[in-house]
Amino acid sequence: MNNQPGLIHSASATTATLLAALILPFATVAGADPGARHVIGNFSAGNLADWSEQVFKGRTVYQPATIDDRQALSAVSAASASGLHKKVNIDLAATPYLEWSWRTDDILRGIDETTKAGDDYPLRLYVIFSRGWFFWQTYALCYVWASNKPADAAWPNAYTSNTVQLAVQSGEAQLGEWLDYRRDVRADIKRYMGFDVDHIDAVAIMTDTDNSAQRASAWYGDILFSGN
Repeated sequence: MNNQPGLIHSASATTATLLAALILPFATVAGADPGARHVIGNFSAGNLADWSEQVFKGRTVYQPATIDDRQALSAVSAASASGLHKKVNIDLAATPYLEWSWRTDDILRGIDETTKAGDDYPLRLYVIFSRGWFFWQTYALCYVWASNKPADAAWPNAYTSNTVQLAVQSGEAQLGEWLDYRRDVRADIKRYMGFDVDHIDAVAIMTDTDNSAQRASAWYGDILFSGN
């Protein structure tokens, strides 16, 4: 994990600042092989190579950990907001499916996730893409475990209209369980954001509780892109 001292900003700019930080040239890691599987987060091996930290307010502690006899990346947030991101280039024509797993023991109480005061999540996974060279041309679809919004709901991020939140899980029902997901990223971006994109430029994860001043513990399993 590459720490980046100095990248500390107010929490009010969390998502917007993350997007702005990711408009630099990207390292190509995926070609046009429709049968390929490209592991982006090899957390089961404790591998954080090429992941960089972005600190906004306080520091969420990310570190390899074992839970349920499973190696993963743990995240503990106590009124903090920081995330990890990795610059990549994923060909969505060949490998449009994002696969990942995660688990949390906590949801956040009494928040409205559509507001700035409630823009906290125990688990977030961003897919980030650029439509130009400027920061305002960088967009993200953010898969979240929502505390109060229902599953399958989607809404603009409270701080930037360039990001849409999509709840793939909601509430308490499966706290303490590992959950697995497979999403067609290209189809999701077209449906929820109106763009037909052919690539992804970065991915990011974040467990944050700075606005609500609460605490959350979560775990991220491996993250990969695959073809049909």
